[in-house]
Amino acid sequence: MFVQMELVRIIVSEINDQQVIFLREVDGERAFPILIGLFEATAIDRRVRAEVPPRPLTHDLLKNTIEALGGEAQDVVINNLQDHTYFAAIRIRIDGDLIEIDARPSDAVALAVHYQPYLPIYVDDSVLDEVAS
Repeated sequence: MFVQMELVRIIVSEINDQQVIFLREVDGERAFPILIGLFEATAIDRRVRAEVPPRPLTHDLLKNTIEALGGEAQDVVINNLQDHTYFAAIRIRIDGDLIEIDARPSDAVALAVHYQPYLPIYVDDSVLDEVAS
């Protein structure tokens, strides 16, 4: 079972190697942080602030590729946690089929915020039970 989450906070620090995003349960209280890299944090922050770069960056390229190939990004799912590492999937609908593309959660969330409205972000309830406060 998947639980819908929302991006509620981004911490970008140029003096730190690890940046942080916080996800919170929609219509709920549970929340948790994910440590991510500077590039992904900057990409997420830029889109949340509605700053569109003059040329496509990596996540713009991914979005454009999905659409050019006739796909429709449906949502992103953080679906596993192993040895303190999160795993995610970008779920794309194409020709009636649902295809899951393995992704880092940071890239999945960055892609999600490139859409208007944002793509839904889900977390498997077993992962949420393990990490949420």
